[in-house]
Parts: sequence; structure tokens; C-alpha cells
Amino acid sequence: MLVAVVGPSGAGKDTLLAGARMRIGPDARFRFVRRAITRPAEAGGEDHDPFDRDAFLRRRDAGGFALWWEAHGLLYGIPRDIEPDLASGRCVVANLSRRALTEAASRHPLLVLEVTAPPAVLAARLAARGREDAATIAARLAREAPLPTGLRVLRVVNDGGVEQGVARVVQALLGVAEEGRGH
Repeated sequence: MLVAVVGPSGAGKDTLLAGARMRIGPDARFRFVRRAITRPAEAGGEDHDPFDRDAFLRRRDAGGFALWWEAHGLLYGIPRDIEPDLASGRCVVANLSRRALTEAASRHPLLVLEVTAPPAVLAARLAARGREDAATIAARLAREAPLPTGLRVLRVVNDGGVEQGVARVVQALLGVAEEGRGH
């Protein structure tokens, strides 16, 4: 099953995924996917495979991505090599965009793990990053990005410390893996 991790900026998706990967890492039921992004490695944020736009498009056109999308002026891709893992029944965990969910659900068994936090927590985290001014943060938080209908969604509220958030994500993922064993 493809576990698509989504959520607003500031929810802590990258931090919680990194923590969950460390805790679950040796469990063969899981694969955590490293995305390809048209962003330099030194730009910060999540650990990713950096591509320039032309190289990304060549890889896409050659069928190198199981899923790809564009958001915020960047291209994102999930490598095609996830498909044998999905076919073997592993939980493939990937940070996706809401705009990629419908396509993902049409291609793979999908569960959405939505990581979120209250607006005040999101605003404080975004302000702490120092990348945007208060008006830009307010506009970002005002944008509504509903999930497509008909998808199975688990929600993790990341409103406390990192360890608490990681524990919630790990619990959700282990529950999905256990559920998958029964089918």
C-alpha cells in the first residue's frame, strides 16, 4: 500500500517522517521513499534527490517516476522502483502533494496520512523558519486545500513535541502494516 503523507506547511511532515524512518527503519514491511525535486540539495528542507528541470523532465519522459507533480514552481517525483515494493505488499511511505492524490489512488492502493496542527502552531513554526513575512504566512494559512473525496485518511495532529508527533506517526504506520497482514 502507498501511504501518502500530506499536510500544510509547518505541520512537521519532514521531521516526523525522518523520526519514523529512524524508529521503523529495520522493519522490512516498510519503505520510506526519497523524492526527486527540482531544488538544489543545499536549499534545505527534506533530504531529496536534487534535479535540474531538464534532467527531471528527461527522467519523467523516460518513465522514471511512478508519480510526479508540480507545486510551488518545483517538480516532484516518486521513483518508479516503488512498484515492486507495492506489489510485494510493503507499505511504501512517501511525502506527496494533495494534488497528486487522485492520480496516486488511480494507480496504487492508497492510504492518506494527513499530518496537521492548529493554525496558531502552524503560524509559529512558519515564522520560526524565517522564510516568509507575517502577511505571506497568513495568506498561506488561509488557503484551503481539501483532500479529494473518497480516500481513506488517517489524521495525526502534531501539536506537541517532536517525540510525541513521531510516536503518533509510528503508531499509525504500524497499525496500517498490521491491518495489511490480515488481508
